[in-house]
Amino acid sequence: MQSDVTPERARQILAMLTDGSSMDHINTSLALRLIPLASELEDEALVERLLNHAMTVAQNDSERGWARFESLKLITASVKSFLHLAEEAENMEDGSALAAAVHHYIALVQLAEDNLDEARTSAQRALRLRESRKDMEGTTYGLALLMTVTKRQHDYDTAIAIGTERLELLTRLRDEVGQMEAVAELAHCQATIGEFNTARDLYNDSLERANDLESITGQLVARWGLADIAEIQEDYESAMLVLSDSLHAFIAANVPAPAQVRQRIHDLTVLNNAPKDSKESN
Repeated sequence: MQSDVTPERARQILAMLTDGSSMDHINTSLALRLIPLASELEDEALVERLLNHAMTVAQNDSERGWARFESLKLITASVKSFLHLAEEAENMEDGSALAAAVHHYIALVQLAEDNLDEARTSAQRALRLRESRKDMEGTTYGLALLMTVTKRQHDYDTAIAIGTERLELLTRLRDEVGQMEAVAELAHCQATIGEFNTARDLYNDSLERANDLESITGQLVARWGLADIAEIQEDYESAMLVLSDSLHAFIAANVPAPAQVRQRIHDLTVLNNAPKDSKESN
């Protein structure tokens, strides 16, 4: 489940909304929002009912387009099919939100298939559509995707520029979690191009934000990055200490620490205790 709702409770909610004549009171938007929940419960019959209902009660071309979009995702349709839908959506009245969502999805598929040039083009198209709609929240998602693509292309200057723009927008939106994550992403880019001092400052900034938000996952991301920099510079003791802080944070929160944290602390301990000649040979 995507939230704290148990499978049993989710089934009860779906039954309340869809059993008997209850389905008649559901519009296209709600039906489409219920499909992922039904899919998680592996209720294929209900997924089909919801999809058919969404198409039947659709009030306009845009709503029918959203239903088609969900249908194409469920059958893992070809990129060509999604491109055709995106083209139709751009010509619909009030279809730009749908077109942006479809282009964004296409970019994700192309990214997964390592078709990076195509993914960049699709991500840019989705971003332009969201910007034209003044969809600020959607724009942050679009910038995040475009940054991921450009990083995969090793175009770090562009990735940093995009990440900086995203951080500025998240600041305007007062999205504190998003800002924490965006700063860490920028730190990773700076570390990748060897700008370790800048990266360290950014990771510490992200860590401070994570501490303020009491986000142990955000703390781990920042500390992992700081440990990377320390390890690259062969300061194994500092790397161990910063990851130990993360381990203690998980313990204090009564949350199991990821096995990778304990393993990395162990590996760093081995490196730190190795004879100097052995370290140099590594």
